[in-house]
Amino acid sequence: MSSSSAAAEERGQHRQPREQWTGQVGFILAAIGSAVGLGNIWRFPGVAYENGGGAFLIPYLVALLTAGIPILFLDYAVGHRFRGSAPTAFRRLGGRNGRALEALGWFQVAICFAISLYYTVVIAWSVSYFVFSFDLRWGDDTAGFLVGDYLQTSDPGFSLTFVPSVLIPLALIWIAVIVVLAAGVARGVQRVNVIFLPLLVVAFAALVVRALFLDGAADGLNALFTPDFAALADPNVWIAAYSQIFFSLSIAFGIMITYASYRRRRSNLTTPGLVVAFANSSFEILAGIGVFATLGFFAFQQGVDVGELEGLTGVGLSFITFPAIVSQMPGGPIFGILFFGSLAMAGFTSLLSVLQVVSAGFQEKFALSPRQAAVRVGVVAAVLSILLFSTTTGLLALDTVDNWANNIGIVLSAILASIFAFWVLRKGPELRYHLNSVSTFRVGGIWTVLAGVLAPVILGYMLISRIVSLIIDGYAGYPQWYLLALGWGAIAVIVAGAGLLTALRWRQSPDDFRAWPPLPDHTPPHHAAAPTEGGRR
Repeated sequence: MSSSSAAAEERGQHRQPREQWTGQVGFILAAIGSAVGLGNIWRFPGVAYENGGGAFLIPYLVALLTAGIPILFLDYAVGHRFRGSAPTAFRRLGGRNGRALEALGWFQVAICFAISLYYTVVIAWSVSYFVFSFDLRWGDDTAGFLVGDYLQTSDPGFSLTFVPSVLIPLALIWIAVIVVLAAGVARGVQRVNVIFLPLLVVAFAALVVRALFLDGAADGLNALFTPDFAALADPNVWIAAYSQIFFSLSIAFGIMITYASYRRRRSNLTTPGLVVAFANSSFEILAGIGVFATLGFFAFQQGVDVGELEGLTGVGLSFITFPAIVSQMPGGPIFGILFFGSLAMAGFTSLLSVLQVVSAGFQEKFALSPRQAAVRVGVVAAVLSILLFSTTTGLLALDTVDNWANNIGIVLSAILASIFAFWVLRKGPELRYHLNSVSTFRVGGIWTVLAGVLAPVILGYMLISRIVSLIIDGYAGYPQWYLLALGWGAIAVIVAGAGLLTALRWRQSPDDFRAWPPLPDHTPPHHAAAPTEGGRR
């Protein structure tokens, strides 16, 4: 089938041409914008420090090469070959078992919907703290300001006491997200990434350069990069590395499937995938340098070692430790503006990718336009987000839902996708053939082993150990009833939502579809060679 006939067939199926990125650069920037998010800045430095320092880069690189990139390629292959959002692509991948696979796609959509509800709140906090940086409004007690003055946090429970300082920026963020999604893939999502990603790199690079010249910066870098090779004997260090790569690359919950589906038929997949993966890791290392150079200064000011500091990851690092540092350093307001501006931009581009998964799924299931889907999905998500996370119990709810959505939902999604693709449906050879048909960097049989065997085994161990830990030890000292309601309850709602959406009728059937390029008729799939250069971009 020629490229033109394939495009014509696709137009016939969807009644209108599928949205596309304007080109390879637009796709790469959007994919990097999705991968580079809050976790790169507030999670990686602390995880590396706690798991062997410089030695952690060894398991981190191994995890990137053996799990991160292979699963990224799996997402690309499924999305690009079957030309749809996660539910559409999985349904087409499944063939006669398409309905069961469609449920996995909706499971990923539901995870993204749940993540969007609280992820938006952190961006709203970042925007607030960007404003607070101008006059250092948090004062001397940054922990008290965050928990008390700003968030007005109460005990675990359910509250409808809204916090205006959170609600207002949260509502504004939702309005901005809906406007961008309604503009479409190229004019909305891609355009924002083209603007924000260079700004993010410049702002964060300026922050890092400033941090390197602070007193004590060298001590911070030594604390981060001094290798503890004995830590490599600890299996938990390796699990931490795989976990970091897995959560950082935006893989296995529909984002890269959806993004790859907007690429033209003849589009290189693997080489841009390598660019995205290594760009994401490079930013993480840059974030580690900036964060720990700054922490070195803070430790120097306190007269303690870096290891004695608290709040080295997550919300504590970003909204308690960093404001305290900003208050003590020369030119602190500028540093705060750069840091919280970077945090907001990184979060916003990632949020767009999460919500695009949801919007695309509803567009295709119910034959909606991008504008219709963005408004309907966005308004519902905004209302739920405000009700759950702009109240006095918002911080605790965010912490709980985030832990279950990431450590249970996304990991389970990745395991199921790998098992179904490689073992139940035996589609590994076809997906490998597709990658090699359109790409310059070709994958061999080792890709099948890594994505189909090693990754699900490691992720399965992660999932089981996490479930056991949550059942036995609980989480963060929260009451069991609260964890049952918001943690396990969130997973139950995600599963129920996936089942309900699978049961609803399609407005336009996704099944009248022919994958391109076709497998050679004369060659068994596991021996299929890539087509000639005519099939490559």
